[in-house]
Amino acid sequence: MQGTRTLEVFVLTVMLGLFLAGMLSGDAVQTLHGFFRLQVTPARLVSDFTAVAGVGPTLLNVAAVGCLGYLFLILNKLQVSGAGLAALFTMMGFAFFGKTLFNCIPIMLGVSVSALVVKKKPQDYALIAMFGTAMGPLITFIAFELGMRRIFALPGSFAVGILTGIVMPPLAIAMLRLHQGYNLYNIGLSAGFVGLFTASLSHAAGADILPLAMWSTAVEPLLVAVVPVIALLAIVCIVAESPRRVGQGLAEAFRDFRKILTMSGRLPSDFADYVSPKGALLNAAVLGILFWLGMVLLGAPFNGPVLGGMFTIVGFSFFGKHPKNVLPVVCGVLVAIFLFGKDIYAPTPLLAILFGTALAPLAGEFGPAIGFLAGFLHLVIVDRTSVWHGGMDLYNNGFAAGLTATLIVSIIEWYRSTRNE
Repeated sequence: MQGTRTLEVFVLTVMLGLFLAGMLSGDAVQTLHGFFRLQVTPARLVSDFTAVAGVGPTLLNVAAVGCLGYLFLILNKLQVSGAGLAALFTMMGFAFFGKTLFNCIPIMLGVSVSALVVKKKPQDYALIAMFGTAMGPLITFIAFELGMRRIFALPGSFAVGILTGIVMPPLAIAMLRLHQGYNLYNIGLSAGFVGLFTASLSHAAGADILPLAMWSTAVEPLLVAVVPVIALLAIVCIVAESPRRVGQGLAEAFRDFRKILTMSGRLPSDFADYVSPKGALLNAAVLGILFWLGMVLLGAPFNGPVLGGMFTIVGFSFFGKHPKNVLPVVCGVLVAIFLFGKDIYAPTPLLAILFGTALAPLAGEFGPAIGFLAGFLHLVIVDRTSVWHGGMDLYNNGFAAGLTATLIVSIIEWYRSTRNE
C-alpha cells in the first residue's frame, strides 16, 4: 500500500510541476489563450504543440491531459499501478504533440460505453480508454479541418469519437493475439487499423488526409530540463519511502532493479506490481536519463514529439521496458538509419529511436540479436505507415511495431512448432 501511495505522489507531483512550469513560464493570460488555441489546432502527426503555441501552453496542456487520465482512474476505482503509470505518462507525452482535453474525452467515453454494451464494468476497459486516445486527431480533424459548420462539426466529431471508442476494445483484444504481447504499444496497432480505414474512406471521397510537418528546432532550456527533473523526482520518491534508512532503501531499489533486468517485458509486465515500486522508480530514472543523454549527444531538439517519446519511455519503464531489452532495439534502428542514409534529425528516424522501444519484449524474450533485427525492420516499416492512416494514429510507431512483432513472432513460433513436430 505504501508503494502505491509513492507512485501516486510521484505522478501527481509531475503533473503539478508541469502545471506550475507552464503557468509561470510566461504571461498567464497568454498561456491560457495558447492552451485554448491548442484545443482547436490540427493534431495529426506531426503536430508539435511547442511550435504551435509555445512552451507554456504546451506544458499546461500536458498537465491537463494528465489530470484527465488520473481522474479517469479514480472514477473507475483503479490504483496507480505500473500499467496506470504507463497510460498516464503516454497520455501526457502525446499531449506535447496531438492529444488535448477536447479530443481525448469522447474516445474515453466511447470505450466506457463499449464496456457497458458487453455487460462489463467500465474499469475493465479503463486502460484501453486511456491508451485509445491515440485516435484523438480524428476528432479534431472532423471538428475543425473538414470545413463543416460548427453546429454540425462539433457534435459530429463527438459522436465519431464515441463510436471510435466503442470499437477500440474488440480491436485491441484481437491485435494482442496477433503479436502475442511483444508490442508494448498494442493500442497503436489497433488505432492504426482504425486510421487506415478512416483515411481510405476519405481518399475514396476524394479528400486525402496527409500528415502534417510542424516540428520545432528552437532551444528551450525549460524543456531540456524536464526529464532530468522527473528522474530526480523518482529517486527522491525512493528515498522518501524510507527516510530513516536511506542507504537501505536505495540498496533495496537497486536489488529490485536487477530483478527487473531479468524480465522479458512481454505484456503484461507490471514491474511495480511483480517486483516493487522502488525498483520500477529506479528503472524509470535510469531509462529516462539514458535516453535524455542520448538525445543530448545527438544534438536532437527537445521539442514536443521528442519529449513525448521520452515521457512514453518513462511510463513504460513501469510496464515492460528496461535498459537490457531496449538497447538492442535502439541499436537496430540506428544501424538501419545509417545503412539506408536517413537523416537522423528528421522526425521519423529520430522518433523511431525513442518509440521503436515498443519492441523491447522481443529482445527480452528471444535475445539481443532478435531485438536488433526488430529495431532494424521497424525503421523500414515506420517510414511508410504514417501515410497509410494520414497521421490519424498518434501511436504510428506502435502500429509499425505491431506489424514488425507479428512478422517476427509468427516465424519464430512456426519454426519452433515445426521443429518440435
